[in-house]
Amino acid sequence: MAILVTGGAGYIGGHMVLALVDAGEQVVVLDDLSTGFAWAVPAAATLVVGDSGDEAKLKAIAATHQIDAIAHFAAKIVVPESVSDPLGYYLNNTVKARTLLEFATRNGIRNFIFSSTAAVYGEPSVNPIFEEAPTAPINPYGRSKLMVEWMLEDAAHAHDLSYVALRYFNVAGADPKGRLGQSTPNATHLIKVAVQAALGMRRGLDIYGTDYATADGTCVRDYIHVSDLIAAHILALKHLRAGGESLVFNCGYGHGHSVREVVDVVKKVSGVDFETRLAERRPGDPAALVAGADRIRTRLGWMPQHDNLEEIVTQAYDWERKLRDGTIPKARAAPTHF
Repeated sequence: MAILVTGGAGYIGGHMVLALVDAGEQVVVLDDLSTGFAWAVPAAATLVVGDSGDEAKLKAIAATHQIDAIAHFAAKIVVPESVSDPLGYYLNNTVKARTLLEFATRNGIRNFIFSSTAAVYGEPSVNPIFEEAPTAPINPYGRSKLMVEWMLEDAAHAHDLSYVALRYFNVAGADPKGRLGQSTPNATHLIKVAVQAALGMRRGLDIYGTDYATADGTCVRDYIHVSDLIAAHILALKHLRAGGESLVFNCGYGHGHSVREVVDVVKKVSGVDFETRLAERRPGDPAALVAGADRIRTRLGWMPQHDNLEEIVTQAYDWERKLRDGTIPKARAAPTHF
């Protein structure tokens, strides 16, 4: 049996593919390479270039591979962009997910892991946020993801389907073995932007908003190492394959760091005092998002191994330097075109 990983040539999906291949799983990656990279897919996996909402591609995959689980990572993820292009986000994140779900139910694929987001909570009244908190997203990105959670819940009631939805907080860092990291050139993730500034690839860094109700006035986020996040996905897969019930989990460490704190750590790791500029708030940014992540520890036995901001920054910095210098490892899967 094989696992279909949509968005498996990207940052988080790519780390999932590495972990699955490391575990000896058969993996089929479906990625349109709009933000992912063919070189990021291990040679041991099958890479199909295409869209997760393309019914013809999905049928061709089902005809050539026995899929028993889907891990769905393919999505647009930039909050300000979702505010300016809401229909694009609903198409890419919601409509195409519905196509993928229909594919799963029609082909008897019982196990579905969904890449959700803490943005479904909107502007929480208390932190940390637990899964029982009201879902009230304040931007189209969060709404587009919450709609998929609703579809999963309804589909699971109507069909032989079980799912785990993982609500990510802020994902950062890189593969500890140096095989993969955040590689999208214009990514908006704070740590990536900061290490690019430290490496002279950007002219400093903008701090968006300094008047939030936080200790230093800047946004606070719960930064989770990508390898710890993927460990949660592997446990979710094991849970579903064992016949486990459908569940929703937060993925974070339970404590946060402000923008200023992240900047200070990047400066410490790099030894570069790069320029920072104060700017207006961005639309759709909550003041603080910190995970209440007790459920995933108790239900799946998740035990994070990389809860250290300096480690996360160091690995992100090392990866970005490899990208800049052209020393990243390549020679991965040869794309398949149906």
